[in-house]
Amino acid sequence: METKPNSRSDGIIVEMNVNTHSISNKDGNMVVNSRERHQTEDVSSYFKKIATALFYGLSSFMITVVNKTVLTSFRFPSFLFLSLGQLAASIIVLGIAKHLKIVSFSSLQNNTFGKIFPLPVIFLGNMMFGLGGTKALSLPMFAALRRFSILMTMLLELKILSIRPSVAIQISVYGMIGGALLAASDDLSFNMEGYTYVMITNVLTAANGVFVKKKLQTAEIGKYGLMFYNSLFMFMPALLITYCTGDLHETLAYEDWRNPYFIIQFLLSCFMGFILSYSTILCTQFNSALTTTIVGCLKNICVTYLGMFIGGDYVFSWLNCVGINVSVFASLLYTYVTFRRKQTSDKELLIPTTRGEAV
Repeated sequence: METKPNSRSDGIIVEMNVNTHSISNKDGNMVVNSRERHQTEDVSSYFKKIATALFYGLSSFMITVVNKTVLTSFRFPSFLFLSLGQLAASIIVLGIAKHLKIVSFSSLQNNTFGKIFPLPVIFLGNMMFGLGGTKALSLPMFAALRRFSILMTMLLELKILSIRPSVAIQISVYGMIGGALLAASDDLSFNMEGYTYVMITNVLTAANGVFVKKKLQTAEIGKYGLMFYNSLFMFMPALLITYCTGDLHETLAYEDWRNPYFIIQFLLSCFMGFILSYSTILCTQFNSALTTTIVGCLKNICVTYLGMFIGGDYVFSWLNCVGINVSVFASLLYTYVTFRRKQTSDKELLIPTTRGEAV
């Protein structure tokens, strides 16, 4: 007697196998799509980190050279008045941009100052003392001493943002500081006023980076609002300081106001003040405050060597030169440690998914 195959049972088995493979393929596609989307987001985030860091580094380099040219080569009498011009440039550019609806930020309110405090005070002090240090010191020594802001930023990040740097980052930071100390130990053009200005700037730079990061996360005012109101709130105090110190009168009597080459450099310095503020906030938004500080010091690699030839106030000594180069190489180490891209391990990519497969 022949036994007929159970077609119904076979059909169920075939259908179950088809459904199992469909589920498996669907889940597999979902995993692949999720992985591709994650990789795309990772590439986009990595690009933003690099692009904003490069933009900030280039801006910081350009304004340092331009400021040095205005204050030293043209012997402009007042770094306070120059900071006033940079504040005015930020207010004018952002005010026009908002009017033309190119950018947007909230209107001035009674609690606006409280929302962004203490950033305006830090912003003004950082600008003024930074310009003062640029005027008083040679560019190589200014660049070397500015690396102390890195250590201060690292400590503030740990205290305020609870961010603990890796061992490799700590080693590179200590290398930069050690090189700066070595360079300062044999600085033949020692200027106490310039050293004081730079160290105050280092403290304010560290505070600015950390508080910008914090305000971007909590103040709900946006990067353009931070830039505009920092400049707006500090313009009158800066004008008052410039007037009380006698710099305003001295500046108005400056003889090169009719020199077109000076006018171009002065206006470029004012506009670059705005660009620097914008690039600083962008870099801090997409990176850490410590990274922003170190990128600002990395541009000093170019400033360091260029400053040996421009400005005319660098005095060479072997110990000073060695210290500067140690600090430069430690900066390069930090760059490698921070911006090397973390690749997904091959094992992780090769692990197959078993979800939905029949047992």
